[in-house]
Amino acid sequence: MDTVFIEGLEVDTVIGAYDWERSIRQCLRLDLYLGWDNRPAAAGDDLSKALDYASVSLRIQSFASESQFLLVETFAERLVELLMSEFQIPWVRLKLTKPGAVPAASGGVGVEIERGCR
Repeated sequence: MDTVFIEGLEVDTVIGAYDWERSIRQCLRLDLYLGWDNRPAAAGDDLSKALDYASVSLRIQSFASESQFLLVETFAERLVELLMSEFQIPWVRLKLTKPGAVPAASGGVGVEIERGCR
């Protein structure tokens, strides 16, 4: 299994459990690693057999703009389910960072999940 990656994708969404968080949009930073067999695309230089990371990125941005979750855990789970279903991706690892959630954590805080079969 090969890996297609999208690193540092920033999306704005409504996320958080506090009342003040429910009235603003916050930035999340996503690093995604997507299992994909690149051999069919590479064999014939065939774009139609490649995982279209531009389309995946746009779908993620659309999902984020429509979402309103309390927990980053829920955002991560639902996003991975959607990507695996809509793009037939067999394996996904997602690192989701919520910058600024803990001021002393300069790199942010968040979750990392891995789903599917590699």
